[in-house]
Amino acid sequence: MSINDISNLFTFAGGLGMFLYGMNIMADGMQKTAGGKMKQFLGMLTNNRVMGVALGALITAIIQSSGATTVMVVGFVSAGVLTLSQAVGVIMGANIGTTITAWIVSMSQLGEAFEVMKPEFYAPLIIGIGALLMVFTKSQKKKQVGEICVGLGLLFVGLSFMSSSISPYTDAPIFAKAFAVLGSNPILGMLIGLLVTALLQSSSASVGILQTLALNGIVTTNAAIYITLGQNIGSCVTALISSIGGSRTAKRAACIHLSFNIIGSLLFGIVGMVIFIISPAIAHSNINAVQISMFHTVFNLTNTVLLFPFAEQLVKLSGLMVKEKAEDRGQEDEETLTLRHLDKRIFESPAFALETAASEVIHMGELTLSNLERTMDALEKRDDREIEQVYEVEKTIDRMEKMLTDYLIKVDNLSLNEHQKLIVANLFYSVSDIERVGDHCENMAELAQSMVKDGTSFTDTALEDLKAMSGVVVESFRSAIEARRSGNMDAVRRVSQLEDEADSLEEELREKHIERLSSGKCSTSVGIIFLDLLTNLERVSDHAYNLAGYVKDEL
Repeated sequence: MSINDISNLFTFAGGLGMFLYGMNIMADGMQKTAGGKMKQFLGMLTNNRVMGVALGALITAIIQSSGATTVMVVGFVSAGVLTLSQAVGVIMGANIGTTITAWIVSMSQLGEAFEVMKPEFYAPLIIGIGALLMVFTKSQKKKQVGEICVGLGLLFVGLSFMSSSISPYTDAPIFAKAFAVLGSNPILGMLIGLLVTALLQSSSASVGILQTLALNGIVTTNAAIYITLGQNIGSCVTALISSIGGSRTAKRAACIHLSFNIIGSLLFGIVGMVIFIISPAIAHSNINAVQISMFHTVFNLTNTVLLFPFAEQLVKLSGLMVKEKAEDRGQEDEETLTLRHLDKRIFESPAFALETAASEVIHMGELTLSNLERTMDALEKRDDREIEQVYEVEKTIDRMEKMLTDYLIKVDNLSLNEHQKLIVANLFYSVSDIERVGDHCENMAELAQSMVKDGTSFTDTALEDLKAMSGVVVESFRSAIEARRSGNMDAVRRVSQLEDEADSLEEELREKHIERLSSGKCSTSVGIIFLDLLTNLERVSDHAYNLAGYVKDEL
């Protein structure tokens, strides 16, 4: 091996690295730019499968990997955010979206009229503009645009490096023999495509490498067709690996992706074999990057059109492939449900991961709200069973705090823009405030328990005063949770009004109760408990005010 051969090997390795890294940076920048808009996509799905296809194509075009999109879908299905029927459309769309990269790669072969428009011609300028934006601008949005530019430029430069390192060997007999073998053996061709895609964890990247070879005129049509079909099957490997250890529905989502691509690849493979037998000239002719892009797009569009009417059958087939186990039929407690919803696969899309975290914080708030109401009932009825239930739920709230805090730490380390970083910080604070409300519920339950134990009770007047105070506080906390859920300023203002009302009421009721104590209408022991309850309720109101303040800060 000569020094030139070693140099070309290094150039190819460097080009491949720049291509993959550029794709990664570009996808990262596009996700940050999309930001909070991505969380609105899920709401568009409902039962409209056509919208699901469009959504899958759009997300994959942004993150440049159908495998990554399907991993997210597996996570959403596992978390109960999507049903399997809704997931089918997104999976089909993901295969269409992955064709975008192939067209980017093939731009340099669009003809002599497009010579000046070749990507590698502009790549250095694109990288330069991107670097300037990243280094010298303070605007977060401009920095994100800079990331996209640098990623896109590196992708093109990487392709140019790979192509130039291969070009001296285009006449080597080994390439002609290799593609002749692959072209004559459809199974071997598909297997090569599958393995390369599985290793790179991206069908976009493996198709790009195949096109790089095609740019130098060393790929035959039949070999390219079979390898491309194998690459589409290989894109399922990422999701299949991701589903290991997941729920049954997560495994079924991955199987839907696999069966969809296998059925399509077999259909096209059989049709391709017939055509190549009838016309050997087509089979052995060279294919260029544009033609590979065209086939890749036609395959995925046709496959989607053909199998779209059979979406429910694909769901049923996945049920046959992944059998239900007895433990899958049991009821899940709150912690198990939360842990299942906080699926690490959703980290593939930081915006969706953030939305999932926010949803679970709301869920924790709702659980705490119900415990607050239960505490008030226990105080009124002096019910031991209700008090014990308050303690049990409080333990669950404490464990949920730990799970959510751990999850938010991981989300905070993802690629987020400034506003998303602010939301993560506020969710941290929100989890802490909600947990403190849970602690106050426990405190009040202990006070109720001591009254039950001592056989004491409040006067009717004290009980009415307590109901008035608890009514305001419970409504304040409910409005705070609603503010987080809806991002509505009206709910934020409502919390602020109720907080003022709770402060005034607490002061008024404290004075009235001291008067009752002074006149001997209430015993000292019960009087102290009443004042402690007022203090706990007022603190709950303060935490509700904090929760609404975080939402206001984000708006």
